[in-house]
Amino acid sequence: MVSKLTRLYGKAVVIVLASTFPLTALISAHAAETNKELNLYSARHYQTDEALYANFTKATGIKINRIEADDNALLERLNSEGSRSPADVILLVDAARLWRAQVNGYFKPIQSKYLDERIPSNLRAKADADGTTWFGFSTRARIIVYNKASVNPQNVNTYEKLADPVNKGKVCTRSGSHPYMLSLVGALIERDGSVATEQWARAMVTNMARSPKGGDTDQIKAVASGECGVALTNTYYLARLMRSTKPEDMAVIAKIGHLWPNQKSGGVHINISGGGVAKNAPNPKAAIQFLEYLASDAAQIYLADGNNEWPAVPSVKVDNSALKALGPFEVEKVSVAAIGRNQVAAQRILDKVGYK
Repeated sequence: MVSKLTRLYGKAVVIVLASTFPLTALISAHAAETNKELNLYSARHYQTDEALYANFTKATGIKINRIEADDNALLERLNSEGSRSPADVILLVDAARLWRAQVNGYFKPIQSKYLDERIPSNLRAKADADGTTWFGFSTRARIIVYNKASVNPQNVNTYEKLADPVNKGKVCTRSGSHPYMLSLVGALIERDGSVATEQWARAMVTNMARSPKGGDTDQIKAVASGECGVALTNTYYLARLMRSTKPEDMAVIAKIGHLWPNQKSGGVHINISGGGVAKNAPNPKAAIQFLEYLASDAAQIYLADGNNEWPAVPSVKVDNSALKALGPFEVEKVSVAAIGRNQVAAQRILDKVGYK
């Protein structure tokens, strides 16, 4: 019997599910705690996660007690709970939020040969000799969408070109304080340096078609309507619209083009959905076992395809028509841990240039 997905902030939900999807990859032989429980704090809320958790319970007998909320609410909860927190595993979205959790001391560094072998080094945060603080389990890319009727794609095929004078009055983005924007700027600091990134941010403000507002879907629709000429979006927002059969969504897709930026100069910026073991985890062995399960082939497919993303494990492939339609691309080599560390500098730059 499958329980109904419920999103709560103040109360844990015990999820006991069944699934026929086989677990095909290695789950480590860690001996689980006697009580066979796992307390999961998750900012993910996708329907395919139901089967993801069901498979873990079926394979291990470990019951998942789940609390779901947005990233900020979970971080506030962890702060208020302090050392009394019952969290075993924390799953968050975006390197900026993972970094915030790390510097606030919410993660316990762990050592796992299996995770180190499966998750690329640029998608995890190595702490010190004690181990790794957090791991990325799915990836998304920050791409550029443009109005096909008014914008030449050659004028917007890099992040840097968005700041060129030819794009004055055409650019739309999210708020400068949003983690997606902070992570992109953090990556640019790592790639181009602080001075060049500040110059870029200042020119971006000059090129705005409107003050930054709304989510990524709002940016895409504004490009289609002609309010904006070009905008930034995470790939999964575009993929959702591409997979939609609603006439209004199909009309939006017909009016916009998309491109992979910086294909000859560093690659497209990527970010992650990831997590780690909570600092005061009452069930640390089960927590490590769960993280290792998330790196298995079956779990990687659920994690990625549930939100139109890509697996973090390079050998795992997802059969997703919208992702295939986006085409091949080159990815930046910047570590997501470095992107996280640059968050403060990124916010300082954006505030200085008046990027609202």
